Amino acid sequence: MTATRVEHDLLGERAVPAEALWGIHTSRALENFPISGTPVGRHRPLVAALGQVKLAAARANAELGVLDERRAAAIEVACLDVVDGALDDQFVVDVVQGGAGTSTHMNANEVIANRALQVLGLPVGAYDRLHPNDHVNASQSTNDVYPTAVKLALVVELDRLALAVRDLSASFAAKAEQFRAVPKVGRTQLQDAVPMTVGQELAAWAATLAEEQARLLDSRSLLAEINLGATAIGTGITADPRYAATVLRHLRAITGVPLQTAGDLLEATADTGVFVQLSGVLKRTAVKVSKICNDLRLLSSGPQAGFNELRLPPRQAGSSIMPGKVNPVVPEMVNQVAFWVIGNDVTITMAAEAGQLQLNAFEPIMCHGLLQGMDWMTRAFETLDRLCVRGIEVDEAHLLEVSARSVGVVTALIPSLGYAAASTIARAALAGEGDVRSLALRTGVVGAAELDRLLDPERLAGLRSGPALDV
Repeated sequence: MTATRVEHDLLGERAVPAEALWGIHTSRALENFPISGTPVGRHRPLVAALGQVKLAAARANAELGVLDERRAAAIEVACLDVVDGALDDQFVVDVVQGGAGTSTHMNANEVIANRALQVLGLPVGAYDRLHPNDHVNASQSTNDVYPTAVKLALVVELDRLALAVRDLSASFAAKAEQFRAVPKVGRTQLQDAVPMTVGQELAAWAATLAEEQARLLDSRSLLAEINLGATAIGTGITADPRYAATVLRHLRAITGVPLQTAGDLLEATADTGVFVQLSGVLKRTAVKVSKICNDLRLLSSGPQAGFNELRLPPRQAGSSIMPGKVNPVVPEMVNQVAFWVIGNDVTITMAAEAGQLQLNAFEPIMCHGLLQGMDWMTRAFETLDRLCVRGIEVDEAHLLEVSARSVGVVTALIPSLGYAAASTIARAALAGEGDVRSLALRTGVVGAAELDRLLDPERLAGLRSGPALDV
């Protein structure tokens, strides 16, 4: 049998594994929330952020005389262990939980208290010497600690995601330069439109991703506003009046994040608008990358009966029954991550809307959804970059052939011939009566030299100086 120790709370007593650093509150949460099977410890940035917030609180409380030096020093060692990841396996409560994050917070309080007791040479559970609530949680509440830690964790994941988006954009830009002058037919509504180049198509994707990186980083400043010092609802009850400013100073120094205390702590404690904002930005980025992946799959379709313009790196056999089939599995994976993020935006929206009065009880699902979504997006975009985009090749011979017989170039003749005459030429070319150049020459309106200038592929694509069309 596993050795246990007995702990007490307002509901009674409970046996806890003797060597566990978590205690009775965590034990009850394990019983109450056997939901996802994903422990909070799986979110490394959140656990680290909890350690950082608790470390800042311990330093602030020591500075203000709320904690004695001996306890503060032991708590600091324990907090650093949490920050460094040494105690992740002790953060065992489920990510899906009631109580506005109290179970996660008390899991942290208990782990830090018991680790601090070990540092002091005392047995775990000796709360008469150092208590999870009285000492580790001095001047604090779940309602200011938890959202502050969530925001810090989101900053870490946001930086990772922005870097992945930047790198993906750079890879598309490099490919755009490689295929700068390879001609192809541009399409609107899946119908042939006007000439362009492969490089232009890839450069547009690079540009849209650079835009997304900027929008992601815009959200960083919103996450830097915290309500630490608000305690229960924003009035700062149980905290020294100097605590909010003191703990902010320490937390800034610990994290390097330019944090600011909210101007209205009651508003900041009840409001979860920043999570809705961030979720919307994630959805926007996911939608745009998913659209790019749709294009990659379409442009690489075939190879014999599809577009067959791009060649994606083959990653694995594509069928258990059809020999030789290779599927665009990496873009398909990214699509599915995007679908999850898009759907999760609804969850976060509803959770934010369901808040009542001075507190939103549903921050745990918002936290999990945002952290999970950003982690998946980061991994998906890194994989798309490494296993797909960097290895893209083109079927240049096929593109040259298709471009040469495309009637889309007739648009370039409108300034010289007019729309009606250009339409007649297009219909004739489609009917097999000749190519666009020969049909235009027959009109006698433009000469051979002028047609060569008007139909120059690089000029049509806008790669030469001046507009593609003379109007």
